[in-house]
Amino acid sequence: MINKMIAATLPYMPKKLVWLFSKRYIAGETIEDAIKASQELNAQGIKVTVDLLGEFIKDLSQATENKDAYLNIIEAFEKNNIDGNYSVKPTFFGLLIDPEICYQNIRTVVAKAAEYNNFVRIDMEDSPCVDKEIDMFRRLKKEFPKNVGLVVQAYLKRTLSDLENMMDMQNGTGLNYRLCKGIYVEPAEIAYKKYEEINENYIKDLDFMLKNDIYPGIATHDKNLIQPAFDLIEKYNVSKDKYEFQMLYGVTPELRQSIVEKGHNMRVYVPFGKDWFGYSTRRLKENPKMAMLIIKALFSRG
Repeated sequence: MINKMIAATLPYMPKKLVWLFSKRYIAGETIEDAIKASQELNAQGIKVTVDLLGEFIKDLSQATENKDAYLNIIEAFEKNNIDGNYSVKPTFFGLLIDPEICYQNIRTVVAKAAEYNNFVRIDMEDSPCVDKEIDMFRRLKKEFPKNVGLVVQAYLKRTLSDLENMMDMQNGTGLNYRLCKGIYVEPAEIAYKKYEEINENYIKDLDFMLKNDIYPGIATHDKNLIQPAFDLIEKYNVSKDKYEFQMLYGVTPELRQSIVEKGHNMRVYVPFGKDWFGYSTRRLKENPKMAMLIIKALFSRG
């Protein structure tokens, strides 16, 4: 109840107060902020993926603005020789308004990244979006086989079947997925709820990827998943250029560094933009349990 109360009242708190904890997890409001944060991570031997904050737009003019913003981001990051790629949320480009216009917007972004031999990741959103986003990924991969990837969520009961069904796209060009647990609140009919079940299925999904030569972005901050991931990498004798670990900006930096020191590739998800307040409050509404962690974050690191 306390967590839900904090999450419910957060949108009405002064932005300056919310920024006290948000600034640890968000690079800033501008492209320059994101470039600076990315350069600092690159200097530590860590790659990045960049995300302009914002979701669930109300009209297609916003989708066009967001597409143009991403084109500017790509130009700026390539000009600054950032070792990183780009993440996009389809709802930010009009998925729930006009899926075809959304596809064309994201296709333009992928094409721009492909000019630099770079890569765009399609983020997976809540369950009503999953089929639409898989279909979009299929279309884009036909045209840009090496320049687009997808996110899959281990807590969805369908994910292993989705991985199996998408194997037809392997075709010598490879598949590249970020595997995360999933954050959206979903009904028990379609999503695992218990911590142990989610972790068990995360490892099943990762096992499927590694044994089928799929490049996984092993996206987790859970220490209880890191060692099993190491074990699978050793089991299948996977070379270090065939996988990477991924973490969110500002989260578990000590665990992140320990993985880097073991010689594994690491990529950090760097969110930025003027919608940082909306991003922060939405994340809390989706997962009220984060509220107490945020309160603790005001007073500690780790």
